[in-house]
Amino acid sequence: MSTHAGTALTDEVRDTFDRALAEADGEPAVELVLNLLDNGVPPESVLLGLIAPAQRRTGERWAANEWSIAQEHAATHISEQAVAALALATRAVRPDERLGTVVVACVDGEWHALPARILTEVLRLRGFRTRFLGAHMPAGHLVSYLHRHGPDLVALSCMLTVRLPQAYRVIHRAQRAGTPVLAGGPGFGPDGVWARTLGSDLYATGAARAADLLAARWPPERTGTPDLDRLSTEEYPALVRRRPDLLRHVLDDLHEHFRAMSAYTPEQYDATVEDLGQLLDFLAASVFVGDPRVFTGYLDSAVPLLTARGVPAVRGLTLTLRSLVRPLPDSPRALAHLSEGLRWLGALR
Repeated sequence: MSTHAGTALTDEVRDTFDRALAEADGEPAVELVLNLLDNGVPPESVLLGLIAPAQRRTGERWAANEWSIAQEHAATHISEQAVAALALATRAVRPDERLGTVVVACVDGEWHALPARILTEVLRLRGFRTRFLGAHMPAGHLVSYLHRHGPDLVALSCMLTVRLPQAYRVIHRAQRAGTPVLAGGPGFGPDGVWARTLGSDLYATGAARAADLLAARWPPERTGTPDLDRLSTEEYPALVRRRPDLLRHVLDDLHEHFRAMSAYTPEQYDATVEDLGQLLDFLAASVFVGDPRVFTGYLDSAVPLLTARGVPAVRGLTLTLRSLVRPLPDSPRALAHLSEGLRWLGALR
């Protein structure tokens, strides 16, 4: 990056972009991005030095209960507009004939598509042919696309650990179709530990590193193998089937022992049901990959989020986990992960 380009992404520029996101005003955000390109700032720097950090701050504001879901969605839409404008402005970039085609997609149930879109543009700018399939891509539809179009690689984005079972289905089926998989996103855990558990061929922590890795190891090869001794083939599907009954059981217990629920508004009650469903889904994902850190990681994010809403988070979560212990005597891995969660919560008291 030139000196001029490096000084162009100033705090003032970032504040201006953040303000456009906060006000859900797409025109100044897009204009800012195009002006940066006109002034010689490399497009990859705009993607990774401006848009991506702004999106992380958007997520942090939602998690801190500073922004509503509606505000977060509106801001994300503005960031998507900015990426689209950058892509259009740089459409003259030509593919590198030494490289091949990468299909970029999000796992089934994953709606956080902006990081995958940014990866798509970074790879395109580096000379790869790219095909962006968007959010929430069911494994069957992705495999049909692979058979029809024959790309060299699937780059799979997973932002939330709760989607690890779905990620495994995509990885497994893509590899059976003969296509290697590059995994990316925080959902795959610290240093991509769960990407390796699921059998991904490659893992990268971000768009730039992914592009560097692929350039150094092109063409990609099928090398990954899932850790079948760790993955749960019995407890996980049983937990999924029992989810409605477990949810009702916990709600009944909380009505009896968590008195604050009696004063909840309908909106608060609906939010509680949604939160409990998420907790059960994270527990199931934790059981699937055989690592309680998936579950304690969820608790680590849930405590500040619930606290920001005015909920006594540690007490409520402790009651919930104790309630779940009773109906799961035949699920040893789930019980072990619940115990680990209770120990984790106990350390916060």
